[in-house]
Amino acid sequence: MKILIVRFSSIGDIVLTTPVVRCLKQQIPGVEIHYITKQSFRQVIEHNPNIDRFFYIQSSVKEVLPALKKEQYDYVIDLHHNTRTLQLKLALGVKSFSFDKLNKEKFMLVHFRMNRLPDKHIVDRYFEALHPLGITNDRKGLDYFIDPQDEINTKEFLPDIFSQGYYALVAGGSYYTKRIPENKLKEICTKVKLPLVILGGPEDAAVAQQIQDAFPEKAFNACGKVRLNQSASLIRQAQHVISSDTGLMHIAAAYKKSITSVWGNTIPEFGMYPYLPGDGSSILEVKNLGCRPCSKLGFKKCPKGHFKCMNDLEIPDQL
Repeated sequence: MKILIVRFSSIGDIVLTTPVVRCLKQQIPGVEIHYITKQSFRQVIEHNPNIDRFFYIQSSVKEVLPALKKEQYDYVIDLHHNTRTLQLKLALGVKSFSFDKLNKEKFMLVHFRMNRLPDKHIVDRYFEALHPLGITNDRKGLDYFIDPQDEINTKEFLPDIFSQGYYALVAGGSYYTKRIPENKLKEICTKVKLPLVILGGPEDAAVAQQIQDAFPEKAFNACGKVRLNQSASLIRQAQHVISSDTGLMHIAAAYKKSITSVWGNTIPEFGMYPYLPGDGSSILEVKNLGCRPCSKLGFKKCPKGHFKCMNDLEIPDQL
């Protein structure tokens, strides 16, 4: 049997598909698993040993469609489920399985505060779509694999004060309204006992440097200094991870880390909270805020201008 799994983006969403990949590989004897995603997310998936062949696109499925047709798949498992994946499935002309994105339910919650979403994680909804294949969830959580060359030697990379352990603090995020603001990052620094490695992209380096300058004996700015999978290595070696709703949060869950997940405009009820993380994990959010959630994704700025979903967070004394 040959199966194509489709998930074009993004980091966290791709990581959340890994239990499906693993269970298919382990529960169907001799199955060949192929995976298609965007070239920009290649590093997220390319070291997964449960995948036999990868296809990467820049902008259009047409770039690889002739090669996909030659594979003569038995099934397509669509874990993205949009217009582009519909076109792909029609072009391949084989039986497919798709999950329900619950966009109508999310719309009702965002715009009318009517919560009709099931109390179910998106990973479990993925497996519901695979029920006709007889695939069951092994409940072993997420997977994340990196090249050994991306493993960080923390004794060489981090200051000596980190030798007794550290927390990873994720400052980045795909949208402004998902990111932990600078004032809350600083407050977190005052509450933790262990030093912090601040993670994010080059766009987060300036804020992270301000945190390091304010707490030179407690914070280390790694934003823009390490690649994604090197960030994953630092997360794997951390004692605890503090993160907003980001891809690195899901990578931390894959490593069974204890996670404090910090929620701004999005909410755990959307079904993408940390999946089977380590013991001691917790959710930090402002409940009963009338304007939250304001989007199922996020915005470049707070639509109301006050950003209360983050600014009103109460940071616990013990993190």
